[in-house]
Order: sequence, then C-alpha cells, then structure tokens
Amino acid sequence: MTVNDACAKKIIKLMQAKKITQYRLEKKSDIAHGAMNRILMGVNNTITLTTLFKICRALDISPIEFLDDELFDFNKIDLN
Repeated sequence: MTVNDACAKKIIKLMQAKKITQYRLEKKSDIAHGAMNRILMGVNNTITLTTLFKICRALDISPIEFLDDELFDFNKIDLN
C-alpha cells in the first residue's frame, strides 16, 4: 500500500466516523473537488503536508492523530 492509498483510506474512515460528506470536506479544507477526488481514488502518487494539514484541520484532528493508525505501519508502506 502506498502512502496515498493509506491516506485515502484514513480520510474515508474519518469522513464516515464524523458523518461528513466529501463536498463538506472540500469546502472546509479549501481543496478543489478534482484534487480531493484524485486523493480519495488513490490516483495521486503523493499527498503534500500542506494538503494533509488542511484535511486534518477540516476534520478537527491533529496530523499526529491522523497518522496514528495501523494503515501507516512503517514496515508495510510502499515508498517506491
């Protein structure tokens, strides 16, 4: 699993837990619809820290909370 795949899964999990739509997340994070679609569909090869911080702020969590998930197990992430 790539970093972006893990981020996409985590964002979707948080959206479901917080009962927030993709549209609402886009508006709160100021991330364009196309960019958010590419993130959530795993099309992007990378996600920037700025984008991650915007998403975390919109979801009202810290980046540390975001990354504190088995999805981001350092030994299982494909860095290539």
